[in-house]
Amino acid sequence: MAEEVLVPAARADAEPGRPGRRGLPGRRAPGAGAAGWWGRAGAGLRGYRLIVGMWIRSTMAYRASFALAVCGNAAITFLDFVAISLMFTHVDALGGFTLPETALLYGSASASLGLADLLLGSTDRVGSRIRDGSLDTMLVRPVPVLAQVAADRFALRRVGRVVQGLAVLAWAAARLDVEWTAGKVLLLPVMVVSGAAIFAAVLVAGAAFQFVAGDAAEVQNSFTYGGNTMLQYPPTVFAKELLRGVTFVVPLAFVNWLPALYVLGRPDPLGLPDWVAFASPAVAAALFVPASLAWRAGLRSYRSTGS
Repeated sequence: MAEEVLVPAARADAEPGRPGRRGLPGRRAPGAGAAGWWGRAGAGLRGYRLIVGMWIRSTMAYRASFALAVCGNAAITFLDFVAISLMFTHVDALGGFTLPETALLYGSASASLGLADLLLGSTDRVGSRIRDGSLDTMLVRPVPVLAQVAADRFALRRVGRVVQGLAVLAWAAARLDVEWTAGKVLLLPVMVVSGAAIFAAVLVAGAAFQFVAGDAAEVQNSFTYGGNTMLQYPPTVFAKELLRGVTFVVPLAFVNWLPALYVLGRPDPLGLPDWVAFASPAVAAALFVPASLAWRAGLRSYRSTGS
């Protein structure tokens, strides 16, 4: 495979704490702890950067094709907003939200998912790699497997969704009739980045689930793409039971609903205090803990196909 040129093969237990080829725990170096964790994180980032750079160079070899792919990706995702706009030709408000207010939700959710999909979207192919045995080749490289999986076949064309989402978000911010304070202005980029981190944690957890379920990419997509579609609409159109589920169980409401309600000066349907609008970064960091543990558990439970 092309990426094998960048990352030379090594023994499966060369990296402290890595699982062996057959899923057996690797040897842990003496004194491995926080320093070892930071070392593995640094190795993962370097490996991710090298593999991504290889795919970007491959993509940019055909620049006209790349430009068309980006425009096509942006146009296809923009049709979702066109559908929302058509609804407002028949109604003045949707769940009490005007078109610019709904556009704020749409743009922030689309940009957040676009960033997560750009950086970690390839994780949905873990199941197929397990079935065809190609995951075995990643286990013998001195780079964390998650970094290799995330960077595999990096699709730069996905930046089209990010650009389109940010464009709708900018249009909504210019049309909104709100009092823009420093906190609200700062909350917009924080909302997009934190939302991307929350979606990224969901992608990692979904990839870990594929070690158990095999082909579970659609389950993962139901929480990412399905969650993105839900977050594009005002929370007031959904039942409170659903709102509680996406706030306290799978906290997708922190992607954009809760921060956007603060920006718009609207009360939360669940009666939560205003400070939760600023909790998205903490929620994203907290989500990565169980997601990373699930990934490590799934990787350790992996048994080679034997091929």
